[in-house]
Amino acid sequence: MTRELHAAAAEHGHGSAAWASAQCDLGNVLLNAGQPDRAIACYRAATEATRTDPQHRREHLTYRMNLGMALRMVGRLDEAEAELRQCAQDRGVFYGRGHAGYAFGLEPLAEVLLRRGDLRQAQQVAEQAMDNFWRNGHERLATALALRAEIVAAGGTGPLFPDLHQLPDRIVELLARSAVDRLDEGDPAVHQNVLTGLAAALEKRLGPDHPATLNTLSMLANLGRDRGEQAGRVEAIRRVLASHDRQGNAEQSLTAALGLALAQAEAGDEAAALDTYASAYARAERIGRPEQLSQVLRNWGNALKAAGQADQAEQRLAEAVAQARRGADREMLGRACVALGVFLQHEERLAEARAVLEEGVSQLDGVHPDAITGRSHLSAVTAGQTCGCGDMESTIIEAFREFVFSRLPADLLAELDVTIVDGDFQLNVGLRREPSQDELERLNGAVGSAVAEFRRRISSRR
Repeated sequence: MTRELHAAAAEHGHGSAAWASAQCDLGNVLLNAGQPDRAIACYRAATEATRTDPQHRREHLTYRMNLGMALRMVGRLDEAEAELRQCAQDRGVFYGRGHAGYAFGLEPLAEVLLRRGDLRQAQQVAEQAMDNFWRNGHERLATALALRAEIVAAGGTGPLFPDLHQLPDRIVELLARSAVDRLDEGDPAVHQNVLTGLAAALEKRLGPDHPATLNTLSMLANLGRDRGEQAGRVEAIRRVLASHDRQGNAEQSLTAALGLALAQAEAGDEAAALDTYASAYARAERIGRPEQLSQVLRNWGNALKAAGQADQAEQRLAEAVAQARRGADREMLGRACVALGVFLQHEERLAEARAVLEEGVSQLDGVHPDAITGRSHLSAVTAGQTCGCGDMESTIIEAFREFVFSRLPADLLAELDVTIVDGDFQLNVGLRREPSQDELERLNGAVGSAVAEFRRRISSRR
């Protein structure tokens, strides 16, 4: 995109309409690459270049709206509001206030007003956008409804989801998807209120077994997990499980039952969790797939271990390994072996633990969380220790190195020093020889993949 920008400047001139278009495209790339400040500079350049150009007024409005939204994303709310107010006003002049193009400018303005806490004005602007999209029969009505619901849940006025019975199924389904898409930003407590109201509205409008209803309940359960609000999480999963049972979806029911058992355990209801695991095992037996039986037995065994029932825990974990060996899923076998190996290590049966952990690690991809856990405990077993739960950082570093070395020619790297600083990787790479272009691309790809994969492992430990 940078080359394209230079080419546009050379052919059409710095500040031309083509140059502005390339600036906007580069801004989009930078924004998606996590570089919002550079993206803002691009959008601002594009906006300034077309400010007085009547032939490219439509493009200018797009550039200015992108600028305002990017400013909001980095928290520069005063500047964002100023840009978006001007953009909405200019859109009203250019398109006319009855045109959907005007409402497209109102939505991001309502968004920034919400983030600023001006709920009264945010709701007014969002409802203007809703009315416009409704009159124009535009499906963007769904995103405006989702935005308004968040404003109301944050302290606005009126029902969260009015008049859904008047909307086509397609718009209601888009509304559900739009509400879920909004979960990445804003107040989780507000989002929980929105999803709770949405689930009730969808159940009434589309039915309790509609995919949109079930997806909303699943997102509500996930949000409850993240917020530590376990009672609502358990209830949401129960409703999902009941729906799949009504529909005869055996595998989906099993997945929901496992989720319910985990939620019950994390809510402190140990007895209920163990009962649910027992019923999940009966479900898995009816399905008859060894991989699913192994998964249930592994989770059940870990729950029994946490409950202090060591003998039963060992039995379930050993059965999990046996079932996994009947199947063809290497990952399931690896996870079952790691779970049993960790149990045996904690029971001070190190020789047994070592054999099972070695088998488990050999079955798993190096970036798998259970592989990292298994490596950590295996290192501790080799050192004669009964626990390897603490030294995860050195294990992640060694797994990172192996991940990269395994994807490159054996004679290419002289060294690969890896350290973790402030939650991210610092690398020093030394080459034995000059790489070919293909080898250089493989090196860059291997390092980039390792950073992306293992960075998530660091984050998940926090």
